[in-house]
Amino acid sequence: MKLLKIVPEIHKFDKAEEFMKFFNVGKGDYILTNEFLYKPFLEKFNNGADVVFQEKYGAGEPSDEMINAIIKDMKGKEYKRIIAVGGGSVIDIAKLLNVNYTSDSLDLFDGKVTLVKNKELIIVPTTCGTGSEVTNVSVAELKSRHTKKGIAADELYPDYAVLIPELVKGLPYKFFVTSSVDALIHASESYVSPKATPLTEIFSIKAIELILKGYIEILEKGKDHRTEIIENFVLGSNYAGIAFGNAGCGAVHALSYPLGGNYHVPHGEANYLFFTEIFKTYYKKNPKGKIKQLNKILSDILSCNTDSVYENLSKVLDKLLPRKPLREYGMKKEEIETFTDAVIDGQQRLLVNSCEPFSREDIINTYKSLY
Repeated sequence: MKLLKIVPEIHKFDKAEEFMKFFNVGKGDYILTNEFLYKPFLEKFNNGADVVFQEKYGAGEPSDEMINAIIKDMKGKEYKRIIAVGGGSVIDIAKLLNVNYTSDSLDLFDGKVTLVKNKELIIVPTTCGTGSEVTNVSVAELKSRHTKKGIAADELYPDYAVLIPELVKGLPYKFFVTSSVDALIHASESYVSPKATPLTEIFSIKAIELILKGYIEILEKGKDHRTEIIENFVLGSNYAGIAFGNAGCGAVHALSYPLGGNYHVPHGEANYLFFTEIFKTYYKKNPKGKIKQLNKILSDILSCNTDSVYENLSKVLDKLLPRKPLREYGMKKEEIETFTDAVIDGQQRLLVNSCEPFSREDIINTYKSLY
């Protein structure tokens, strides 16, 4: 039985300057990033690398159209390394630039093209939620299909994951919360996954502790306190990435994808909407299963009874960023069934990792309760 796989070599630097010099970033490198990160942190240390700003190709999360436009502009150029400095969007795109190209990235998501890794990949995350710097997963919005879809393949693993807390300190509060909640969900879903092992559980538990204890501190000391403990969230996100990269995520991610694909709700925020409701369902379905162990971990941190753990968890999370019903994002009542069918048809990769089997009725009831 395989217990754990960590592919990228993981580095940590206090400053971006240290990273640029250590990796000798320059000619032959392709940097995908955002201008607001590049100008203050990277520009003066770049020794000739080509730089592209993701926002040139559109706002929001990555889509097949965005990826196609970037690949088109790269045609005819050869690079030794792809360097991604940014959030989940930049990272997901960079992973697909790391393999052989096709004119239509839908071919990649539909499995019509054999993935061949032909460049080195360095990932520098600038949020505290994706964990994608240590996973082999890339997710994008498929515009014509009004949903999101992920690819999981070993060819997408980065060669190096680089943690630089300096780049995360300036993350706006809302993005800090939605990204770090996503990491908390990664850790929680991977902990109760059927594919969890004793080693992945260690990373899940440590991530949950760092993130949730950090939230409690922030609620006590104020929003600005997050910058003082940001390293805990950077490490927590990384640990969660190692855990879900091995054990996988489940129904929370599966149900959130149609909402993100149709109404462009940011990934972390969309997951946040479904988190506690789905875990309550797991508990109702099998209160003596793996969820019981997770509830004990959460209740110890929250100092509450295990029977009320999700009510207490919701209170903490809603103080950080109040949730809204699905209808306020634009979702229509008749879409409850169409979203359900889309999840069943397109997200089996995630549904099979659910803590307990998640039926069509369970999916419909979850959408109804949050509508």
